[in-house]
Amino acid sequence: MANTYHQIYLQTVFAVKYREAVIKKEWQAQLFGVIGNLINETNCKTLIVNGVEDHVHCFLGLKPVVSVSDLMKTVKAKSSKYINDHSLTPERFEWQEGYGVFSYSQSQLTRVYKYVLSQEAHHKKQTFREEYLELLTKFKIDFDEQYIFHDLI
Repeated sequence: MANTYHQIYLQTVFAVKYREAVIKKEWQAQLFGVIGNLINETNCKTLIVNGVEDHVHCFLGLKPVVSVSDLMKTVKAKSSKYINDHSLTPERFEWQEGYGVFSYSQSQLTRVYKYVLSQEAHHKKQTFREEYLELLTKFKIDFDEQYIFHDLI
């Protein structure tokens, strides 16, 4: 789009269905690369993708012509297809319904990048549930805790 200028930085967070710890270290980097490529294929810009065995963080630059919901639908559908097509998990793989999305300014890029990069160390001190609820609270997002993780077994 000519004469359209934008600066939209987002962090998305999504979990494995039932938050099962099935994303193994042996193929984590491969999966994160696939997710990064899927983001880039939408003409958005991947800054970093990282996570741990039960969830993923994507830090990206969003193009204004791409809706967050379409981006996440594509990323989650195609990455779970990749996992299933390559039989990376013993059972059929699925992502949890929904996701979190949080916006940042230019001045926060380095801090957020480092935060996403340090997920393994971060989760030695804080559970995913604690982290997610903290993000929702920090960003003043209204939520009902009984529905946040409603797909638990």
